[in-house]
Amino acid sequence: MIEQLSRQRVLAIRKFGYLSFLLAPMLMPAGWYLGLETGMPDLMAWYPVMWTFGLIPLLDYAVGRDTANPDEVNETSSMQGQIYYRLLTLLAVPIQAVLLVWACWIFVHGELGQWGRLGWLVSMGVVSGVNAINIAHELIHRHGRLEPWAGGILLSLVTYAGFKVEHVRGHHVNVSTPEDASSARYGQSLYDFLPHAWKWNFLNAWHLEAERLQRRGLPVLHWRNELIWWNGLSLGIAAALTWAFGWLGLLFFAGQSFVAFTELEIINYVEHYGLHRRRRADGRYERTTHQHSWNSSYMVTNLFLFQLQRHSDHHAHPARRYQVLRHFDDSPQLPGGYAAMVLLALVPPLWRRVMDPRVAAYYRNEMEQLATAN
Repeated sequence: MIEQLSRQRVLAIRKFGYLSFLLAPMLMPAGWYLGLETGMPDLMAWYPVMWTFGLIPLLDYAVGRDTANPDEVNETSSMQGQIYYRLLTLLAVPIQAVLLVWACWIFVHGELGQWGRLGWLVSMGVVSGVNAINIAHELIHRHGRLEPWAGGILLSLVTYAGFKVEHVRGHHVNVSTPEDASSARYGQSLYDFLPHAWKWNFLNAWHLEAERLQRRGLPVLHWRNELIWWNGLSLGIAAALTWAFGWLGLLFFAGQSFVAFTELEIINYVEHYGLHRRRRADGRYERTTHQHSWNSSYMVTNLFLFQLQRHSDHHAHPARRYQVLRHFDDSPQLPGGYAAMVLLALVPPLWRRVMDPRVAAYYRNEMEQLATAN
């Protein structure tokens, strides 16, 4: 449907369509309201999950793919500098903080059954993955102090501060190589990938921060170690919620964090599965281009996630803000939006049936370079 519109019309729709990011945090109060109205609070506690992984994929296929790009000469520079786009991402910080406290109160005092509490926790984790981690991903790539610090606060709200360090200094350097814990190998199942990603992304973050401090002649346990500050903020939030709501408050904070950063790592799995950078004659890897990450241009999810699915251009040009990321026809293309692909990744036989032929077709006669997971 969207393919039939002019490029200018699509860009205009996209500009205000980014306001749809507000839908993610609104799903939690919407689910609670529906639970009260229908008398089924335990079922409606799962509403954000059902909406995200049920309705969004259908809307993606109904609306279609948005392949429009801003004009590099006349539009990109102007769009890149517009404060409107920055304010949208910065708004996520107060929204996420308020939502976390309110949702924690509902979890403890909302008279939910065990099934409802589980649904409420998982739902908050899914929303945090969208509203906290996804937007933090945009912010930590920016220069200056305000936006990276805002990204650090968002990541502290889901106890995944290491992402701020490892993603920028590790993942973007080693993407689509065996050295990257966030790049899934060809043939590797999600359930083999996740424990490896959890462990090594945490350890790599501390290693990279230790290296940075060493270059300045400072020890690891120093006040300039930003991981100490961000993890300390997470501990402070955990302590505050425990003080206010008891052990259930701590359980809720830890549980929604686990769901959120697991959602992130599943998306990492989707974004880089089976892709590799070739080794050059000097033993180094080729430069990262828009051909080393999976791309998806389904418009609904891209509006919802601030163009995260234009991941190919993001890795080729990390400094580009979300509003000017481009679609490239010669990037490897996913057959669906992220919501649909996450569901597919949860079932490894189906995932491999859909994705392995696409990897093989993309590399054609180079399959011998892919290290198949054991």
